[in-house]
Amino acid sequence: MITAFGFTETESAVYCALLRGGPATGYRLAQAVGKAPANVYQALAVLAQRGAASVDESEAKTYRATPPSELLGALKTAFDAAHRDAEAALATIRPHGVDDRIYHLKTPNQVYERAEGMIADAREILLFDLFPGPLARLRAALLDAHGRGVRLAGVVYSPTDVPFPVAVQSCSVVAERWPGQQVSVVADAREHLLALLSSDGLQVRHGVWSDSAYLACLQHSGLGAEIRNLAAHLGAAEPLGDIALLHAFPPGLRALIGPREDADFEKGSS
Repeated sequence: MITAFGFTETESAVYCALLRGGPATGYRLAQAVGKAPANVYQALAVLAQRGAASVDESEAKTYRATPPSELLGALKTAFDAAHRDAEAALATIRPHGVDDRIYHLKTPNQVYERAEGMIADAREILLFDLFPGPLARLRAALLDAHGRGVRLAGVVYSPTDVPFPVAVQSCSVVAERWPGQQVSVVADAREHLLALLSSDGLQVRHGVWSDSAYLACLQHSGLGAEIRNLAAHLGAAEPLGDIALLHAFPPGLRALIGPREDADFEKGSS
């Protein structure tokens, strides 16, 4: 029950036995959980040290479980403090630069944390293709990026009220033909994430992320074309030509070819 907070299986079992049966001695608890007395006493010492149990220091030493609400509150407070300390310490470490590798993402939380990080780091333009579940999870981050002045455009699968252009694909058609929930994000043509979650969103069937500017530029170009074509097919009122890779000239493309000379660029793109 409480193993997710760093307690062992034995410690969790002893704590639950105390909750169910009320105050008890270590010997009685050993009988209740079917563990060796030495292991149970060691577990009780840890529970007491971490505030999960209190001890009556009478002749027959008796232990009482801390109420779950109090224990969980204390664990949350301790976690929040450790989180702040870790965040401050890690902020002093300079991240390693771009390495152009492709990394596999294995869990939905890993996919969403990476996607939210990309959206938070975007500075100029961000393209996306998001099924309804992923869109709901990333909506706040997308709105925050729009508020910072980032240009956003994407493909979604149900009507949604957002202040940036989206092309609405037919969800029923896609759901029949696509084996899960899609998450595609390209930030500044500098990094990209592609993930296919299971239909219930609880597993990652395929997931990759890379900070290769070359690959991100290709993804930006392809996704941008898909967004523009779908929007044109749906008769969108807002022109989306400015999301094209060469027109937007995002940071990833600039990193690949260097700063452009506007005259030469216009001549070359005509």
